[in-house]
Formats: sequence, C-alpha cells, structure tokens
Amino acid sequence: MQDRSEGDINFGDARAGWQRGYIDAETQALLDEDARWFLHQALSTPCLNVIERAEGIYLIDTAGRRIMDFHGNTVHQVGYGHPRVIEAVTQQLATLPFSPRRYTNRAAIDLARRLAELAPGQLNKVLFAPSGTAAIGMALKLARHATGRHKTVSMWDAFHGASLDAISIGGEAIFRRDAGPLLPGTEHVPPPALAARFFGDDGRGHERLADYIDYVLDVQGDVAAVIAEPVRWTTLEAPPADFWPRVRASCDRHGALLIFDEIPSCLGRTGTMFACEQVGCVPDMLVLGKGLGGGVFPMAALIAREDLDVAADRALGHYTHEKSSVGCAAALATLDVIRDEDLLRRSRELGAYGLERLRRMESAVAVRGLGLSFGVEVAGSAVAEAAMYRCLTNGLSFKIGGGNVLTLCPPLTITQTELDAAFEVLALSLRGA
Repeated sequence: MQDRSEGDINFGDARAGWQRGYIDAETQALLDEDARWFLHQALSTPCLNVIERAEGIYLIDTAGRRIMDFHGNTVHQVGYGHPRVIEAVTQQLATLPFSPRRYTNRAAIDLARRLAELAPGQLNKVLFAPSGTAAIGMALKLARHATGRHKTVSMWDAFHGASLDAISIGGEAIFRRDAGPLLPGTEHVPPPALAARFFGDDGRGHERLADYIDYVLDVQGDVAAVIAEPVRWTTLEAPPADFWPRVRASCDRHGALLIFDEIPSCLGRTGTMFACEQVGCVPDMLVLGKGLGGGVFPMAALIAREDLDVAADRALGHYTHEKSSVGCAAALATLDVIRDEDLLRRSRELGAYGLERLRRMESAVAVRGLGLSFGVEVAGSAVAEAAMYRCLTNGLSFKIGGGNVLTLCPPLTITQTELDAAFEVLALSLRGA
C-alpha cells in the first residue's frame, strides 16, 4: 500500500499521466539521468521536474515555464534570490568562505545574539547546525545531559527529521516502517489533531489528551522531554489555546523539558516570528531551520534557556559547518529583510485576506490559515492529487499533507496580485478545470 501521509506519490497513476502530457523529451532525459544516479526514495526520487532557475516566488523549469512555488520546502520566507541575502552571501564568500570549528567569526556571534534577542522568554543560548534534523539531535542530547534522563514523549504523525534519532521521536510511518530498532524510551501519544477521535468529540478531547500526557509523565517518572510541533505543519492544525499551557504545566510538575520544533514554522510564516508566540507558553528549547538560511544556505539553530548550558565537557553538535560564516551571513540578511520589509505584519494582513478568499472556494471541505500559511482540506487523496497536478500544469506548486490537505506556503514577499493569481489557479483546479 502506498503511503499518502506526505506529498505526492512517486509512482502513482495521476503522476504518470501528468508527466506524459507535461514533461518534454529533453526534460525526461534529465529525469532519467537523475533516476539513474541517485538512490531512489519515497517523496523525492524519481523527481517531478527539472528546475533551471528560481527568483522571487517562482521556479523556472527547463521548458521556461514559471511556477509559483507555494511549497519550497518552507525555506523561502524572503523569496528566492533576495538581493540582500545574495549580497551578504557574496561578500562573506569573498572574505571568509569557511570558518573552521576551532574558531568563531563575527557573523556567527551576531546571529546568535540576534536570535537570543528575538526568541521569547529566557531562550538566550544558541547552537547552530547544518540541518534541522541535526538541531533536533542536539536538543535530544542536551535534554539527556540536563535531566539525567533519556525518555521522551512525542506525537504520532509528527515529523522531526529523517535521521534515526529524529524518526525515533517522529511518528510518520513512511520514515519509521521497517527501520529496525530505534531509540529506546521514545514514548508516543496521539497528536492534538486527532484528540477528538481518541478522547471524545464533545469538545473536550484536547483536555483529555493533555491529561493523558500528564499521566504518561507521571507514570513514567523519568521523561527527559516532551518534543512537539506547536502547530502540526503538514496539515496546518493548531490545538486550542489552553492545550500547550496545560502541557507546559505538566512538564514543570514532572521535571521534563518542553522542546518545540519550529523548523518549518519559524520566521514569520504564521504571522509572528515564532509560532510558539501564539500558543500561550514558552518552551525550554526551540529548534529552528529551513528558512533561516534565506533559501540559499542550509542553516538551523537550537535556542535554549541559559540554565541549560550544562554540557561544556560534552559535544552536543560539533558539526563541520556549525558556525558557518556564509550561512550566518545569509541568516542575518534574512532577519534584516523580515524586519525592514515588515514581513510579519504582511504575513498577518495578507494571510487574513488569503484565508477569506480560500473560504469562498466551494470545493474545500475545510480551510485553515496561520499568517501566510494555509491548509485546504479536500474530499480524499484522489481529489487532492488531481487538484495538485492541474495546478502544476497551470503554474502553481504546493504540497499535499495528510493525504488530503493542500498546504500552501508562499514567500512572505508575495504581492496581493500574485496571491490572487495563485488562488485563481487553485479555484479552477478544484472545479476540475
């Protein structure tokens, strides 16, 4: 059985039919060559198309077609090739293209200070890593050192990265199935999005889920951390306002740390710099990634409370590119663009406008929005796939989450005219045009 929890299906009939009518001979030859040399894996190989350029909100393929990218692996908060990010990277390449791990550099120090100043609460100690998955690993190791415990509580269906430690706490079958022994002590509970299914649909399911998490922390007695996405990003579902404060209180009561994974949701996508600013509590650790590198360089960060700086004689990360001068320059420029172009306000205002437009689409079963991030639930995976391929044909790319949720995450730099054009393509596609 093909897993439909994430993205389109590599070998599905809908995809094959779309490619026959859309991909030309030259592009197909390149796709065949790609498939020849890369190890095949779900969700990426064989590939969908071949991209030659990217600019602003657009991908440009080998046939010269411009595709509005509302997927972008959520790295493109400031769009592709923003001049200020490119300039910062270019200048850093010319002066300090690499910073060996035994040294620091001005860009790394400046970025650590900026993130500590931006992060909520007492989150003011930072480590960098070359990927969100690696940053998750650092958070897990720090939680063990700080608490003397190794167990975790996390959510089924959650995604925290693709390494063995990340899939151990993650909950998606496509990454865990047949993987063999994973980390011990990784307890899982149902996700908030399914609270009604498991704990009652009387409006109090989330309360009972929070009580269940408290019970697990109590009965286990030695849990190092609860780790979760404050917002389930694949389907863009946020729990009720009182859910995370209840979990926060349980963590405090039982001596467990609370770790929020904001790898895809940080830096303004939800209308605030961090999604956790909207959920009523501050975690003990915050993990960032994806868009931190400005859509140019792979960058991630772990931000922790200062009193968790307890592993001076251990190696939590020790990555070759841990204090990448180029990556830090890209991240600093990205933060400057978000601030100077007032993208948080833009995310909220244009997001509200877009959400209202989506609510008028008759084919949607449900519509959700947080800032400039949207989830459009449709009636089944076949409808979702058909809509996605019609949109791709007409110049709009997005991701399918949960099998039937069209997740739309444009750059925060998008104009209202561009957003209108994208939603018109989506509306026509949902009507079968």
